[in-house]
Amino acid sequence: MSSLPSIALLLLCVIAAGGIAQSDSQGSFNRDSFDNLLLAARHAQSSNDYASAAGYYRRAVQLRADIPELWANLGLMEDATASYPDATASFRKALQLKPSLYVPNLFLGIDYLHLNRAHDAVPFLLKAEAINPADSQAPISLGRAYLSLGNFAAARGAYQRALALDPKNSSAWFAFGVLALDEVETDGRKLSGESANSAYARALFAESLREQARFKEAVSEEQAVLAADPHFPCAHARLGFSYLAQRQNDAATREFAAESPGCSLAALGHARLRIEADDDAAALALLSDLWKRDTGFVLANFGLLVDGLAADRVEALSAFVDQQSVAGAVPADLSVSLLAALRGAPQPVDELLTQAGLTRPRDAKGSELPRNLNAAEADARAGRYASCAVDLARGAHELSHSALRGNADGLLLLAGCAWMTGDYALSASASDLVAGQSPHGMAALYWSIQSNEKLAFVAFSRFEQLEPDSERTHLLLGDMYRQRQHLQQAENEYKAAAALAPQDPAPLFGLASAYSQDSKLALALSTAKTALGLSPDDPDLNVLAGQILVEQHEWAQAESYLKRSLNATPPIKPQMEPHVHVLLGQVYEQTDRPQEAISQFQMGLSSDQDGTIYYQLVRIYSRMGNKAAAQDAIAHVKALEQKRRERAVIAVQDSSAAQSDIP
Repeated sequence: MSSLPSIALLLLCVIAAGGIAQSDSQGSFNRDSFDNLLLAARHAQSSNDYASAAGYYRRAVQLRADIPELWANLGLMEDATASYPDATASFRKALQLKPSLYVPNLFLGIDYLHLNRAHDAVPFLLKAEAINPADSQAPISLGRAYLSLGNFAAARGAYQRALALDPKNSSAWFAFGVLALDEVETDGRKLSGESANSAYARALFAESLREQARFKEAVSEEQAVLAADPHFPCAHARLGFSYLAQRQNDAATREFAAESPGCSLAALGHARLRIEADDDAAALALLSDLWKRDTGFVLANFGLLVDGLAADRVEALSAFVDQQSVAGAVPADLSVSLLAALRGAPQPVDELLTQAGLTRPRDAKGSELPRNLNAAEADARAGRYASCAVDLARGAHELSHSALRGNADGLLLLAGCAWMTGDYALSASASDLVAGQSPHGMAALYWSIQSNEKLAFVAFSRFEQLEPDSERTHLLLGDMYRQRQHLQQAENEYKAAAALAPQDPAPLFGLASAYSQDSKLALALSTAKTALGLSPDDPDLNVLAGQILVEQHEWAQAESYLKRSLNATPPIKPQMEPHVHVLLGQVYEQTDRPQEAISQFQMGLSSDQDGTIYYQLVRIYSRMGNKAAAQDAIAHVKALEQKRRERAVIAVQDSSAAQSDIP
């Protein structure tokens, strides 16, 4: 949750005794008593005794119900004691009396979020931001509200505005990173569900394999990308870098040569080959040309150039760059950046933020049309990605214009160019607008996932810098390692987080999940049970424990945890519920309760992408002798398989149609 300003700083001015003009509508009242109540309330508040302070303010508003600030202060005290329904009533009363007050608008929105009423929170938070645009708290809370509503674009814009106001707010950076990962998860689920065999899905999987240093598998996936779409953007170049990682330089040379001229990744690959061949002069010449064409592209892709270089090559190239820099034969800024990359120095966070577009918030208020699409396409073909993005998107607010919204070709080109030049926020914004539009939906999801992964990395890098050894940092790193299947590193990070916060079940949940993925089921179960001791009703922990027990064939224990997860408060995530029903179906099938198993499997059918669940129904129906139901289930298996093949064909067609719009 975002950190909020001190309650002491938010208390509104209520003038005591002689400063209050007696209202005829209030009639007579005891001024001394009123005065004493205010003093007692403030004394209790200064001692952090918010419950007592709320009681004093509650008695005060009975004497003077016409003072909006008094109601606001009562609401603040009720908020501080987590009495959110009472607080919202008090803030509403304050706003009835004076709609322009900032604090009641802000906290009414915040408290509606506490009550899981994000839709009701938004108008009050928008008004609070309009009243006080210099305070980052309203846009931070707006980001949370929009994220709860699934409006990723609006959430991103709100967080960007907050971070522009307060770039050292670690909670805002963390929330921004979580937002980006949530969008990656949502888009990834949609892409894999609708088009698991498309070139786009395979390209993303190949990227994940490269990050895990599983280069042989990455090569297979990248070859599958080219088989699905021979013109997929930069597919040959990416395959070339996977070959390079395995020291297969001849194969890499072949792939870089096969790449289209508009892909600067191939030129970067040729530079890497020159470095490997001890031809530093040629490599630096290629890099200088790329730098002149698009500085952002080179900065965004230094890792591809230097990762895995032998130590002697790093030393020799560094010396050569130093020499050429002194002689003025290489741009000074390129020299500085390249030397930093070679020496393993991280890119300064401020540069990362600027490059990622996070210092340029974009929202829905503009009216500019895109400029010449032909000029942008020419720039993209020449590797001038920043110029391409400028051709399409001038200023900070152009993405809202209805004509641009409907221009799928222009938006996809913008998403690709912005990503290639390192402006990931702009790429994500363009992707959001075109996502779901036929026939380019898969391309939009692809660029959205690519850009949001980068945004998450930058946001979490900033968060880690601001909170270098916090529980959240270790928890975050654990999650990132686990997603990339670096399970031992994930386990170490979760253990560090748990040591810092032994009463928090979140690190234990991550640790148990990592153990489970690492096939350490006994450790996974004991860790999950320890976490459940801290939070017995947590739905995710109960699902995890139940899933582990299903894998261990401990059916009775598994059933108990799975049922508890379905009845938990807060409720289980909607996307997880079908999975739980499928697990329960397995339990019932294995404990000779076929009718209950059928019921559970049927409730989990929405998650069946390949016919697996229907096939389990086929087995049960067959054992029960229900041939008609078994045949019906078999028909569904075949239909799902046919749909999967059709989606693969459509995805290839979609990829071919979209590839000319992407650099």
